[in-house]
Amino acid sequence: MTDRAMLRLASAAAIPNPITMDATRHGQIAVIFASHRTRVDAAGYAEASAAMDALAARQPGYRGVDSARGADGFGITVSYWADDAAAIAWRDHPGHASIRDVGRARWYDSYSVAVARVERGYRWTLDESAAA
Repeated sequence: MTDRAMLRLASAAAIPNPITMDATRHGQIAVIFASHRTRVDAAGYAEASAAMDALAARQPGYRGVDSARGADGFGITVSYWADDAAAIAWRDHPGHASIRDVGRARWYDSYSVAVARVERGYRWTLDESAAA
């Protein structure tokens, strides 16, 4: 065994819950939506956001979503799609387009969208029993 391999094994043994490869998203299209919210109509925004989540989940090729928003209004939502065609179909969906127009007029100061193909992923979860 090489010194490098031994170091890797020793490091993994020292970490109670090591970082592992996560291939579940490999090859999927990630649509990364970074936005800054206005302080206008929080209830309307929450309702529209839930409706968009539900609508997206019913689309062919939908693979999931991760989302977070800070108290300062900055948020990132990453939706995952089976392929480019599915991501483009979501972008062009009439229900999505109409809510996007309302978002531009009311709920967002700014946003950006980036689209990428997932090549690899990693996953780590705190092991509560080891942390105690």
